[in-house]
Order: sequence, then C-alpha cells, then structure tokens
Amino acid sequence: MPLWTEWWVWMSGALVLATLEVLIPGYIFLGFAIGAAAMGLLILFGISASGLALTLVIFAALSLAAYIAMRKVFGLEKGQVKIWDTDIND
Repeated sequence: MPLWTEWWVWMSGALVLATLEVLIPGYIFLGFAIGAAAMGLLILFGISASGLALTLVIFAALSLAAYIAMRKVFGLEKGQVKIWDTDIND
C-alpha cells in the first residue's frame, strides 16, 4: 500500500508544517498544515482518493480553503488600512 494513503503520514506532515509555522511565522505553512490534517482525517475516516494525483489535488483544495478561512478570520476588514504608529528605528 502506498505511503500517501496512510493517515498517520498526513498527520505527521501536518505536525511538521505546524512546527515550521511556529519557527517561521507569517501564516505561510499554517494553511498547508491545516490541509494536511484535514486530509489525514479524511483518510482516517475511510475517504481516500484512488491515486496520488487526485490525493494531491484534494490536499491543495483543502489548503486553499484553509487559507481563505484564515483570511476571513484574521484578515483586515474591507476598506481598512493597517497604520503603523512607531518606527523600528525609534
């Protein structure tokens, strides 16, 4: 059985990506970590794709959905501008 069909591989990948997000903050790896965790849960509950290509497409779609959800939750409201009060050199 191929390794990408194992749920624990996806959960391990999610853990590694979440750890990278802590080390290199900026919401870069967090969407991928959420996508990998969701893919691991899907496989754990018996929902899996037939091949590697379809599995990666589902992972990409889940990661994109996570990025969109994070943008809605953590992003600035429409029309709002981020204003800096202090300078790093002050």
